[in-house]
Amino acid sequence: MPKIAIILGSTRPGRNGAAVAEWVLDIAKQRDDAEYELVDIAEYKLPHLDEAMPPAMGQYSQPHTLAWAEKIASFDGFVFVTPEYNHSTSGALKNAIDFLFAEWNNKAAGFVSYGSVGGARAVEHLRLVMGELKVADVRAQVALSLATDFKNYSEFAPAEYHVAEVTTMLDQVVEWSGALAHLRRPAAV
Repeated sequence: MPKIAIILGSTRPGRNGAAVAEWVLDIAKQRDDAEYELVDIAEYKLPHLDEAMPPAMGQYSQPHTLAWAEKIASFDGFVFVTPEYNHSTSGALKNAIDFLFAEWNNKAAGFVSYGSVGGARAVEHLRLVMGELKVADVRAQVALSLATDFKNYSEFAPAEYHVAEVTTMLDQVVEWSGALAHLRRPAAV
């Protein structure tokens, strides 16, 4: 059974993403097609790229990088929960992604975004990054509007139709994770 990480991509105090990620996890846990786990990048306390070697070399030296690499390597696919900051994803999520290389390869990813236009521009940037990391990003995505899916721009209250969007996105992530299984080799950790 595939293991899918729901990655909470914001570290900001009072972040909206925590409620969004928990909502996605609650929907995912009603399924029996994969094992789902919430992974909060804030728990890894990753500084700004402090590894001497490029991630593609797989020569990690910092304890936080080794722990992050072990966690990401354990998954077959990902759902990135991302805010949109200045027409892109959060710097914290981009930094967390950039710490690793092989651990992301030949896996699938879906996106749940939130922002003034549903976080669509953050996802577009993440799709480019995923391509470089050899991650197959799925077509279905969930775009949550701060104006309509949050009360006062801070209390998460998603429209009911988003549940079907999450379901479709998870269907695709699980399917693609399985389809790519034969390409995955154990990542060097």
